[in-house]
Formats: sequence, C-alpha cells, structure tokens
Amino acid sequence: MPNLKDKLAIVTGGGSGIGRAIAELFALEGAYVRILDTHIGNAKSAVESITSRGGKASWHICDVSDQESVLKVIGEIGMVDILVNNAGIAHIGNLEHCCEEDFDRILNINVKGMYNVLYAVVPMMKIRGGTILNIGSIAAIVGISDRFAYSMSKGAVNAMTLSVARDYLANGIRCNSISPARVHTAFVDGFLAENYQGKEAEMLEKLSKSQPIGRMAQPEEVAKLALFLCSDDGAFITGNDYPIDGGFIKLNN
Repeated sequence: MPNLKDKLAIVTGGGSGIGRAIAELFALEGAYVRILDTHIGNAKSAVESITSRGGKASWHICDVSDQESVLKVIGEIGMVDILVNNAGIAHIGNLEHCCEEDFDRILNINVKGMYNVLYAVVPMMKIRGGTILNIGSIAAIVGISDRFAYSMSKGAVNAMTLSVARDYLANGIRCNSISPARVHTAFVDGFLAENYQGKEAEMLEKLSKSQPIGRMAQPEEVAKLALFLCSDDGAFITGNDYPIDGGFIKLNN
C-alpha cells in the first residue's frame, strides 16, 4: 500500500529541483500533491509529469514572501496533512559582498516565506494533526565560504523547526527538517554556466568532490528521506534535523 495514500500534501517550490522530486515521489506514494511556486512553467510541468503517471496533483502560483497570497492559497486548499516547506533561494557572497537588498531578499523568501506558510497551515493542522518538513542546509551547521546570508537564513529554518515541534507536540503535529549538502539540480548547472563558462565540467567535478563521498546528491535521494519523515514510518520522529551530506559534516577534515 502506498505510504501516503489519501494524504493531502503541500510542497512549496515544488516546480523544480528538490521540491519537484519530493512532489513526484509523494504523488507516486498516493498523496494528492498541491505545488506552490512562482514559476508557472515549472509548476505546470511538474503537475503534468505527475498526472501522466496516474498521480494526483495541482499547481498554485504563490509568492511565499507575501503573507496575503499565502493565506489566500492555503485557504482555498483547505485541510492539509503534510507540508513540505521547500521554497527558497541562494546567495553567494561573504558579509562584505551582501548588500542590504540581497540580505532582505534572502530574509523575505527563506525566512519570512517559511514563517508565512507555517502561519497559514499550523492552525488547520491543530484540528487533526499533521506533519511538517522544512528544507534546511548544512550551511546552518558548518562554516561555508561566501554563504553569509544564505547560512543565516538556514539557521533560522533550524530554529523555527524546533520551535514548532515543541509548541505543537500536544496537537499531534510533527515537525522536522532536512539539511542537504550540494544537490545536483538545474540551479547548479545554471550557476556554473553563468560563472564558469567553458569550465563547467571542471567546476562540477570540483564541487562534487567537496563531499567526501565524491559526488553531489540527486534530488530523488533527498525526496526518499523526506518520504520517510513525512510518512507513518517516521511517526516517532519530531524536532530533529537530518543532514544528507555525503559525509560533509563529519568526514570533511
């Protein structure tokens, strides 16, 4: 029997990358997936991929940094069993190369955006319980060069995860987070093409080898961990962060 049969799951940023892999796997496991994204083309493509294989999914254009938009969309969706708070953006630069505009953008999407979705979903989940998974990063756990604002935002993700897990334990709400190391997504390929033209393969290999295991994660690998934590198999787990990092934290001496 599918692990998520008849569950309604929201995946923010579900049109691409890790979010899409999670949305597709959850649908395969029986969930009705609602994808929230700002990119209509990506959102439609993900839904078409899911429905072409017999899964159930729909898409909603939603800017998570806009609370009014989030409350409207979540209100239309109604009761939610699973929330995957995945939407986020990256920023490259140390403190001196992070202007106020950059900092505010990261804060608004990665931190306020996650808060906005939690703010909309948790009151409904209090009625019959539910499961929340926030997507963090190892950048919140270890020092990574030139990731000042991004690391700050993912540190906030860890703090929000613990707070929600503690405050709503009695309401049957579980809240955990996943902290991936580098994951090979279209974003990585685009970054390399923009910044290392003609040396994409060389830089991809270099970034891959920064994980002791010798490669980047695939989005589908992160999705499988997400499935476990959001299914009844993970029913005894809450208030925890799970690095999926190819040994980066403990073995990268």
